[in-house]
Amino acid sequence: MMMTEIEINDIKQLVAEINSLENHYIYRGQANAEWKLCSALERIIGDYWDAEKVKYFEDFSLKSFKPKFHLYNVENYTPSSKLSWLATMQHYGIPTRLLDFSESPYVALYFALESFNYSANNHLALYAINYRSVLDNSIKFITEQDTNFTKKRTEIYGEQDDVFDKFIDPFSHNIIWITEPTLLNTRIDRQAGCFLLSGNRSKKIEEILFSELYKETKIFKFVIPSSLAGGIFALLRKINLTSKQLYGDLDGLARSIRMTMQVYANVNPPENDE
Repeated sequence: MMMTEIEINDIKQLVAEINSLENHYIYRGQANAEWKLCSALERIIGDYWDAEKVKYFEDFSLKSFKPKFHLYNVENYTPSSKLSWLATMQHYGIPTRLLDFSESPYVALYFALESFNYSANNHLALYAINYRSVLDNSIKFITEQDTNFTKKRTEIYGEQDDVFDKFIDPFSHNIIWITEPTLLNTRIDRQAGCFLLSGNRSKKIEEILFSELYKETKIFKFVIPSSLAGGIFALLRKINLTSKQLYGDLDGLARSIRMTMQVYANVNPPENDE
């Protein structure tokens, strides 16, 4: 694994670094640069992580969520695969082994800001991962393990969930899988969301992502000082990227107001700002 850590000094440099990357990168923003790349389920289970416990929590969540989903579903949308069910649960706050990424670096920066603690004075982080390289290596691994699987990366788009269900999850392969659910709910679609997870329940994401299999995969970690948080907020507003746009409901409106208050509690608001 090739992870390059780059310290960001100003907004202009941050934008230039983002623009220098090719289109086949996915992004994740984190409110603390010291945090690992780990799923919500990894954080909950912690040092007690093992395949049996992960399966128990995953089965429990699915059995609790799926039968009652229709009672609260206000969209014309029903998940059709295990990963799309997990993705939907994730977006409503249920811990899963999925790790949220976005195809947009600016959406990723927004989520770093949303949970940022302005009084802590810690650095933020923006991760960029070459998803083509990850999938190429993962597919090569599956092909070597299973002669029934003969597809290439360019042939599986729209079928990632099916590949996971048939060729990855039952066999606990030591690979990283990246997927965009076949059917998107509105929130995931607005956020250009995709998900990364470990193919082996017994291993956490970083344990596999930083393994020999992905040694040639480029990963960038942009470390951003807390002093630039206000500048990032201003940048996102200029491109109309707010909670209102990303959530599209009253929850998004409330989040947008809260974030504005958090930012302006630490920097002087511009005149006539609403």
